[in-house]
Amino acid sequence: MDLFNSLPESNLLPLDGDVRYYGSILDSKSANHYFDQLLKTILWEHDQTVIFGKLIVTKRKVAWYGDEPFNYTYSKTTKSALPWTKELLELKEMIESESGETFNSCLLNLYHSGEEGMSWHSDDEKDLKKNGAIASLSLGATRKFAFKHKVSKQTVSVVLENGSLLIMKGSTQSNWLHRLPPTKRISTPRINLTFRTIVT
Repeated sequence: MDLFNSLPESNLLPLDGDVRYYGSILDSKSANHYFDQLLKTILWEHDQTVIFGKLIVTKRKVAWYGDEPFNYTYSKTTKSALPWTKELLELKEMIESESGETFNSCLLNLYHSGEEGMSWHSDDEKDLKKNGAIASLSLGATRKFAFKHKVSKQTVSVVLENGSLLIMKGSTQSNWLHRLPPTKRISTPRINLTFRTIVT
């Protein structure tokens, strides 16, 4: 499949990190095809997190895939990666070609509507490659994505469209938080794929 000839915009962050937004690397027909396939073929499950010692089950669903059955621990829960599906490998190869980066795993999130989001956090778990690139592919509903500097509290936001690619790299996770703000204005679902590198 041919990718659109797209160049990433300049760094979205004013300091202490590197975030590039490529825009849509998939046309709407291809993006919708992958959305439908992932919805059907991915082994989705509700995410779990431990808050103040209490196990919380989220409305959104998640899945974890990789080259090997990597363990990934976040929010005090551990997941073991499942083998890649055909569609995930196709998307991984596209993103690696587009970005020049390589990845060995992918965390997927399924948000059923705009009312489901993600609170401020950094992807800085010890299982992940230090300062490694994280590629975020968005399928489905267009959603706002925000960054907040850990010290200055300065914020930056970008609108992630269907089929679009965002790359976070360098010291971004060390210095910035990010989140997916919930909104009642969006009633359609979104799948987000974050391709990562686990170190063993």
